Parts: sequence; C-alpha cells; structure tokens
Amino acid sequence: MRGAVQMERVGTIDTRRITLPIHDYRTHRHRDAERIVWTQYGLQPSEYFVEVGAPRVRMRVLEVGSGPPLLFAHGTAGSGPAFASLIQELPNFRCIIFDRPGFGLSEPVRYSVGSFGTTVADLQSQLLDALGIESADVVGHSIGGLFALRFALHHPERVRRIVLLGAGPIVDAAGVPPIIRLIASPLGAVFVRLIGRPGATRAMLRGNGHGPSLESGRIPGAWVDWRTSVSRDTDSMRHERAMVRAVAAGSRYRPRLTMTDPELSAIPHPTLMLYGMRDRVGSPSVWAHVMGAMPKGRLSIVDGAGHMLWLDEPARVAREIQQFLTA
Repeated sequence: MRGAVQMERVGTIDTRRITLPIHDYRTHRHRDAERIVWTQYGLQPSEYFVEVGAPRVRMRVLEVGSGPPLLFAHGTAGSGPAFASLIQELPNFRCIIFDRPGFGLSEPVRYSVGSFGTTVADLQSQLLDALGIESADVVGHSIGGLFALRFALHHPERVRRIVLLGAGPIVDAAGVPPIIRLIASPLGAVFVRLIGRPGATRAMLRGNGHGPSLESGRIPGAWVDWRTSVSRDTDSMRHERAMVRAVAAGSRYRPRLTMTDPELSAIPHPTLMLYGMRDRVGSPSVWAHVMGAMPKGRLSIVDGAGHMLWLDEPARVAREIQQFLTA
C-alpha cells in the first residue's frame, strides 16, 4: 500500500518552550519530562505525526541524527527518551523512533492475535513510505523485537539488518513475564492506574535487572521522572493492557503470536541479538536456539546488563550495534 500515507511535520522538539498547542495539563507535563531527558543527553529530535493503516491511525515519530536510517521499535519501557543514552552513542545514524500504537502520543489500534503480525508489519512499512525510505536497519526491544521480526518476515525488501535488544515475546519458550501476566489479569486495570509514581518506576527498573545502575546514578533521575510521566500523564499503560490481553492468556501467549522455527528460518536478514545476563525473560539457551534457527543470527551476551541493557552499558551496546551494521 505504498503512497497510502500522510505525514504532518511538526518540527524540532524545542528544549526551551512548547512547540505544539497544549490541550491539557497532562500532555504538557509529559512533554516537559521528555525534553528534560533529551536535553540531558545533548539531543534535539524532530517530531512528525504520520497517518497509516486501515482504519487510519495517527502515529508519532521522533528523529535524531543523520546517516543510514535506523528504525527503533520500543517495548513497554517506552519509546523516544528510553533510548536517549544509546542514541547519544550512535551519532552516525538517522535514528527514527516511533511511538507504538496506543503508546506515548500515538493513537491506539485494536489488536487481534490472528492478524497481529501483518498489522504491525504493515504499519512499519507504511511509516517508511511516509518518510520516503525504501529500506532501513531495524532495532527492536522486548515486544519491539517481535515487531522487527514480523516486519522482516512480511516485508523482507524493506529491512536490511535486524538488532534485537533484550528478550521479549518472540518465542513461546521465553514465557510470559510475571508483570505481563499481572497487567493482563483482572487486577491489571487497577495496577496500570497505580504505577504512575517514581517509586513504582524504580521498582520496575530493579525488577528488570537495573538495580546497580539505578543506585549508582547511571540511570538519571530525569529518566525516572519521564518514565513515571508515561504511566501517569498518558494512556500508554491502559492501551498496553488492552494489547497484552489480546496476545496473552495467563502464562501462555495466544496461538500465532510468537515466531515458530520455520518462520525464523525464513528470515534471511543478518540478525544480532544482545541479551543481558540480568534479563529475566527467557534464558541464554532459549535465545541461542532462536538465533541458531535464523540463517544469519548471532547472539551476544552482555554481563551485568538487564532487560534494557543499553541503560547499563550504553557505550558497549552502541559499539556492537555500529560494528554489526557497518560490517
């Protein structure tokens, strides 16, 4: 469906003032928290809103730097500022980060497990259409890794190489993490309303293996404040719960969500997975099997890193990505 997209360029995210009309206090507060993180890392993204899909959905896109395009698909940790410390270390790439539907400032879509793969693949393909990009390298974190792989499977000509950061719902053997089971449960409706507090954000980081980095200050307070704002000032987690309930049932993912070995073997793109030893999703043996099932898959273990491993080792993760993408 190339050409069936529209793009509205908003401009640069000004670190000194608001650049878009502010419709409510929550959005104002969320944008302030974002700008503080970007400023801390010396970055100033440009912002776009792109209409894609059928029915149409308005998705927000942030762009930093210039060079070969590098498309980021984020996880529940969040988009944009979540990757700021990593993007700072990748100055030679055009880093393009979109808010997944329903997350941040993007409109939601109704997910169906039977069509999940084609839905997320087509959205990414049409996003590249809107930006005038024929093909890109793709980075996926957590469930964003599933976005990246489904994109490569359904639109192989649009993807050059794939980088998977951390584990995610890529294969059934990874299991459904306890926090995802909680979000999907009846208690999840209450839980997603209660987590918009700094203490809950810090507990999330510790639960994902980032306690040492949090205590040492490697993860700055501005990052914690921004992620707290994602939960408190946007509808991200309410929409994330709707997506989780569509794709997971108790301790299992619904059929046809995750990748099978034949599907993995059908992805010919060079693929690098970086996995932190503090990541509690899956195990090294699970991810070694996944990478082994792919014709050009490679697994790299990062000692001492958690689920969002670039928060712990931004320079090392960026170095491995750059070496892989420029080899």
